[in-house]
Amino acid sequence: MAERRLLVLFGSQTGTAQDTAERIGREAKRRHLQCRVEALDSCDVANLIHEPLVVFVCATTGQGDPPDNMKMFWRFLFRKNLPAGSLCQLDYAVLGLGDSSYPKFNFVAKKLHKRLLQLGGNPLLPPRGGVAGGPWVNCGMEVTLLHCSPPHSLPPKYTLHYLPEDSPHPNSDLLQLAAPQAAPCELHPFAARVVSNQRVTAQSHFQDVRLIEFDITGSGITFSAGDVVMIQPQNCPEDVQQFCQLLCLEPHRHFVLEPMEPGTPLPPLLPQPCTIQYLVTHYLDISCVPRRSFFELLAFFSTNELEREKLQEFSSAQGQEELYSYCNRPRRTTLEVLWDFPHTTCAIPADYLLDLIPRIRPRAFSIASSLLAHPERMQILMAVVRYKTCLNKPRRGLCSTWLASLNPEQGDVRVPLWVKKGGMKFPADPATPVIMIGPGTGVAPFRAAIQERVALGQGGNCLFFGCRYKSKDFYCQMEWEELVTKGLLTLFTAFSRDQEEKVYVQHRIQENGRLVWELLSSGNAHVYLAGNAKEMPAAVAKALQLVLQLEGGLSPLEAEEHLTALERSQRFQSETWS
Repeated sequence: MAERRLLVLFGSQTGTAQDTAERIGREAKRRHLQCRVEALDSCDVANLIHEPLVVFVCATTGQGDPPDNMKMFWRFLFRKNLPAGSLCQLDYAVLGLGDSSYPKFNFVAKKLHKRLLQLGGNPLLPPRGGVAGGPWVNCGMEVTLLHCSPPHSLPPKYTLHYLPEDSPHPNSDLLQLAAPQAAPCELHPFAARVVSNQRVTAQSHFQDVRLIEFDITGSGITFSAGDVVMIQPQNCPEDVQQFCQLLCLEPHRHFVLEPMEPGTPLPPLLPQPCTIQYLVTHYLDISCVPRRSFFELLAFFSTNELEREKLQEFSSAQGQEELYSYCNRPRRTTLEVLWDFPHTTCAIPADYLLDLIPRIRPRAFSIASSLLAHPERMQILMAVVRYKTCLNKPRRGLCSTWLASLNPEQGDVRVPLWVKKGGMKFPADPATPVIMIGPGTGVAPFRAAIQERVALGQGGNCLFFGCRYKSKDFYCQMEWEELVTKGLLTLFTAFSRDQEEKVYVQHRIQENGRLVWELLSSGNAHVYLAGNAKEMPAAVAKALQLVLQLEGGLSPLEAEEHLTALERSQRFQSETWS
C-alpha cells in the first residue's frame, strides 16, 4: 500500500483546538501515517491542491470570528476569484470546537465546511462539533486512520541536552524586550513597567478587583477604545519549586533543545540555551487543567501498575465521565495531578516535557484607558480569579493572581505585553451618541471610550453600570461623578444588593426607555454591551426589545428584527466572556 499522507491544520485561540490537532497527529504517527500538524496561517494555502487528506480543527472566537492564527487563511479561502473546482482532489474532515453557550457556536467550522464544498472538496464525514476529547474526535480518527497499522510509542518532538555545569552561557533568563523598531507582538512582547497596582473594591468585599497601570514609553504601542492588551503570565515560584522537586529536575541546569525531525521549528518563546527554571516559570502551563492527551501520554511512562491502569482509564473513550469528575469539574491542575501519580511523575523523561504540558497562553484584557487622557500609559481593570470547588485549596487564575501580586514599590516590576485590535469599534464620528452597558469589569472598554470622547470634547455618553454595592464595588465612582457634574456623561447605576429586591442594568434600561429610544431613533446612537456571558446579555437584549415595543410602538417580532438589524449594521455590538 502507498504511504498515506495526512495534514492536520488548526485554528486555535486558547490552545484547545491545537491540543486536539496534535492528539490526532500523534495517533496518526503511531499508526504509521506520514503526518504534519500546523496552524492554518503557517500553511501554504496554494499547496492544499496537492494534499490528499486534510483534517481541519477550528475554534470560534468573539462573535463568530476565526482565531488569530487562521485569519490570513480565512481571507484567502473566501476570495471570490477562486475557481469552483480548485479543491476537487481534496478529501477532508472539519472538527469544530467552541462553547455551546455562545450564539455563534461552531460558526467557523460550519462556514469552513460550506466553503470547502463550494471549492469542490470531498467531505469524509459531516462537520463535527463539541468539546475536545469528545466522541466526534474519535469519528475523525476513524476516517483519517483507516487501514493503518496498530499504534506504537512515539519519540518526543525535541530532545533536551543538558550543558556541562561549568560551560559559559549568556544570561538567557532575562525577559527579552521587543526590538526597538518592531511593533510588540506575541513573539516579541514589550516588557512594560508596572506603575501602580490599586485595589478598587473595599477590603470587606468578597472580590478583589485591580486597576493596574503600565508605562509603555518607548514601546511604539498605540491603541484606541475597544482594543485589548495581551499579557504573558508566569507560574508562581512555589509551584515551580514543587514541580522541579516532583520530577527531580535541577532548576539552574542549562540545556538546549534539538528537534527530532528535520524542519521542526524550535519553540519561538524559549531562549537557547535555557534553564529548567525559565522553562517551568515562563513556558510550561503547570497550573492548567490537563486534557485527555496528557493522561494518554502519561500512561506510556508509568512503571506502576495501579497508576498506569488509572491513567489508561482516564485516556479511554469509556473513562471520559470519570476523567471529567476527577479533573474538569473540580478544576484540578496539572501540578496537582502529578502529585496524585507520584511513581509515574518521577519516571517522566525530561525530553517529553514539551509534549506533555502545553505552553502558557497569553491572557486578553480590555484596555481601560485612553492615550489622549493618559499619554504613554495603559490601564486595565481586572478581577482576581479565585473560587472554590470540591477541592480543599481554592482555585486561582494564573494571570490575575500573578498580576495582583506585583508590587511596583518593591523595585522595577515588568510585564510582557502587546496590543491587539478588539472586537468593538466605536463610531468614527465622535459626535455620534453612544449607549454603553457595562456591569462589573465589563465597564473597562467603556472607560477607555469615555476618556477618548471626553478628550475630544464630546458629550453624548450614556453609561449603564451595575455592581453589587455602591459602597464596595462601584469602580471609578469619583471619575464618573465628576463627568456627570461637567455634563459630559449620563450615568445610570444598578446596585443589585443595596435593597431587598435585586436591581440589574436591564431594569435601568427599561426604566429609562424613553431616553434610550430617543437616542436610537433621533440620535442614531450606537449601543455597546460588555460583561459576563451567562444570563446578562440575553436579559439586556430582552430589555432593549421591550423599549423598542413600548416606546417605539413596534410589535415583538418587529422589535426582534430591529435589534438584529442594529447588530448587522454594527450599531449594536457586544463583547462577552464566560
